[in-house]
Amino acid sequence: MTVLQPPAFAPSATESTSASFASAEASPFSVLVVEDQAVMRAALVAELRQAGVTRVLEAENGRAALALFSSERPDLVLLDIRLPGEDGYWVARQLREAEPGEWTPIIFLSGLDNDLDVWRGIEAGGDDYLVKPVKPIVLVAKLRAMRRLLDMRRRLVTVSAELHLANQKLNEMVELDALTGLVNRRGMDRILHAEIAAARREGKPLTLMLCDLDHFKQFNDSHGHVQGDECLKQVGRLLREVCVRPRDIAARYGGEEFALILPNTPRSGSMTFARALGQMLKFLKIRPPGATEDLQLTLSGGITTCIPDEHTSAESMLMRADEALYAAKTQGRNRFFSFEMQMDTVEQRQL
Repeated sequence: MTVLQPPAFAPSATESTSASFASAEASPFSVLVVEDQAVMRAALVAELRQAGVTRVLEAENGRAALALFSSERPDLVLLDIRLPGEDGYWVARQLREAEPGEWTPIIFLSGLDNDLDVWRGIEAGGDDYLVKPVKPIVLVAKLRAMRRLLDMRRRLVTVSAELHLANQKLNEMVELDALTGLVNRRGMDRILHAEIAAARREGKPLTLMLCDLDHFKQFNDSHGHVQGDECLKQVGRLLREVCVRPRDIAARYGGEEFALILPNTPRSGSMTFARALGQMLKFLKIRPPGATEDLQLTLSGGITTCIPDEHTSAESMLMRADEALYAAKTQGRNRFFSFEMQMDTVEQRQL
């Protein structure tokens, strides 16, 4: 290894370039210097401090550099190619593997100036190349260039994160029923597909309920759509309140129809849930203002529960729940029916 003397530089030139770097980049900036020669490392550290770098980290070999990089996460790495043990190319590859999805600029340092060294450095993950001894004015210029690239990338990441958040909020709005505040049909379809996949993967039971307000058309015809909408809102609030677990979802399926997606809910649990829901609806006595006591909205529902396999789909579960809903209506309404249990909530109360 060739021993290099620390470079001398003119104070006037350095002061002008460092002042420019510091004023243009007011936020903190940290640099990791990886150099095995103590004299050369000290010279680089001095130049960096003179250039306005607020925080300089030092490592004399690759292993120490990786440890510092992992714990301190510098903004820039100045990396000597020739190091004791693993060389700078190896260190650069390890640095890139240590930050998947991120990018920290790496500038290689070498006393050799040939095309092969440059090519190997770029292939290993480097971004630029400096020949030692490093001239202060060139070092400051490289710092400014790398700082611009780093700031541009950070702004891009920030903008991307903001766009992602905006898209999430937009999707939530698109998947929200304006009247009841529940998930709409579009959102329900997406969530049901996801929960089927999760239940299949986990080997856990999944319950789907389709609910329908009994005789709601006559209710609207008698009391008007404004009162009908108000009743739908009250039912929506009730369904939202009964979904106490984080993954339980209440959705407006369409019109006066609602859906409940209940992950990790077995057949017996689903029937108990349905019975409690019916009792809560009865207790609320949802009716228009001034309506007689004998008028009360009731709910019919169809339940299907399964541990999904490769043949289970959202369409098949919806069809099964819809058939169970039809059975509940034909058996007298104001009840939930499950083909898997072969009983309804009225029969369950009689057990």
